[in-house]
Amino acid sequence: MAKHGKRKMKKGTKAFIILIILAILGVGGYFGYKHFFDKKPVEVKVVGNIDKYGYTLKDSHPAAYKKMFEELKEILLADTVDEEKYAKQISKMFIYDFYSLDYKKAKTDIGGVEFVHPAILDNFLFNAEDTYYKYVESDIYNNRNQQLPRVDEVEVKEIEKTSFDYTTINEEGTKESFNDPEAYTVKVEWTYTTAAYDKYQSSATLTIVHIDNKLYIVECL
Repeated sequence: MAKHGKRKMKKGTKAFIILIILAILGVGGYFGYKHFFDKKPVEVKVVGNIDKYGYTLKDSHPAAYKKMFEELKEILLADTVDEEKYAKQISKMFIYDFYSLDYKKAKTDIGGVEFVHPAILDNFLFNAEDTYYKYVESDIYNNRNQQLPRVDEVEVKEIEKTSFDYTTINEEGTKESFNDPEAYTVKVEWTYTTAAYDKYQSSATLTIVHIDNKLYIVECL
């Protein structure tokens, strides 16, 4: 019986198949790279400001916050600023922006920082990132699936003037003591957009003090 020899692949055919495989790998690699690595981070833009007070509005802020920002602008640009309205408004804005996590881009994207006293800001940011914001996943490529809370309604329940003493540390490391005889204590309550977050914090007492004509939150209890 005649033996059948092994068929040899012609060099031209072999080279053609290799080219096809390389082409497939190349196309697959290109689309894989585009899908996983070549995504542009979402840019956050400033779309509004109150120059005299240094407050800014970002395009990532929801419509409810944008409405509060316009109300704050109206309060601050009036011929005479109603300080009690000012204190109430930044209290509501702080609560909304800090406790709403669903539009934050990362755990370092802490809300409400514009309203926090500069002397405690570093400590505030550190504590927020290590507690309430600790498990917020990154959304810089706008592809996060994590479910996160958003504040719905914020209500000021009570506001009163008080004398408040506090101590700060200046750039030289020296302690400085201050007294604000016309500080504000503001009690607020809020709800979330879904019942899934009913057990989250929903009330706080804020202490607000003056630096020149600007109000800052110095305590949130």
